[in-house]
Amino acid sequence: MQDLPRTIARVVVLCLIGLTGGYLAHLAHLPLPYMLGSLFLVGVLTAVFPRALPHDYRFPEGFRSLFIATIGATIGAQISWDVVGNMPRLWASILALTLFVPLTQAVNFVIFRHLGGYDQATAFYAGAPGGLIDSIIAGEQAGADVRILAVQQFLRIIVVVAGLPVALSLWYGHPVGSSAGISFSDHAVGLEHLPEVFGAALVGLVVFRRLHLPASQLIGPMICAAILTLSGLAVIEAPQWVVSGCQVVIGTSLGTRFIGVEWARLLRATWLSALSVTSMLAIGLSMSFAVAPLTGLDLDVLFISFAPGGVTEMALVALSLNASPAVVTLHHLYRIILTVVQLSWVTKRGWFNTARDPKA
Repeated sequence: MQDLPRTIARVVVLCLIGLTGGYLAHLAHLPLPYMLGSLFLVGVLTAVFPRALPHDYRFPEGFRSLFIATIGATIGAQISWDVVGNMPRLWASILALTLFVPLTQAVNFVIFRHLGGYDQATAFYAGAPGGLIDSIIAGEQAGADVRILAVQQFLRIIVVVAGLPVALSLWYGHPVGSSAGISFSDHAVGLEHLPEVFGAALVGLVVFRRLHLPASQLIGPMICAAILTLSGLAVIEAPQWVVSGCQVVIGTSLGTRFIGVEWARLLRATWLSALSVTSMLAIGLSMSFAVAPLTGLDLDVLFISFAPGGVTEMALVALSLNASPAVVTLHHLYRIILTVVQLSWVTKRGWFNTARDPKA
């Protein structure tokens, strides 16, 4: 308990730094400013001043989960009966995702194995297009270099989160998301419905975490809020500053991932990640074009649905663009489940194990 005040003080300072970065990004009219700005400023400072925090520091997961749950509840409120009625039309995009996961993993394996020079286990698990924690655990069992694996998996999410809004801004010809003044509601939102928002977030977080579902801290509150909204039992609406605050905490937590990473390794991993993400986005964009006529969804919604970022981060991108965040989240949940199943199947068979790798 004697370390609790120090832990709280660190979180407060980090979040204030993240808020500063978010506000500066907002002034610069960057896309998704409060998440990207906080991520970059905290990430740069922790990399430049590695002794400012303990080398094994981890942003408190329980604290972060509360803000992810709030985002989940906000997304769940976007699920209407129209969205539910259109679910059967998603068969084409779900089928395409079933092909997307093994295809992108194979392409990533070639990139990390032959261009990065990683051993088989590290190359395979670093190339997983989802399941960050699951890929690290499975890779460790196979004898992969966990430090490289963790850096590559974190960079996958960060490069997608940073690159996708910028790419969409260039595509549209103007800033997108909250930097463009886009709101999540067509009317001014006050504080009167915050108890429902936080209630749905907490109930969903507690109940669904016990079910051990992937991304339960996001999916649980999302389902809980959707049930309340569809049934008419509650109104789930949060002011813009609440959502922006959640972005700051999530971005700050991602920024602390760069603690203790050597610059040479980070630079190498960054260009490999950029190549990997570019190839995955290209595959995702091609599939989006192919299935758009079959689903009736806008191309940007499908593109975000195929982008291999984190569920929470991609949900925020979709939410900031008002691009069917519930549909996007459902696609990403399926991608992660499919990836985890694939990783488990390969791991049990020991196909990519350093003990069988002549270059290891």
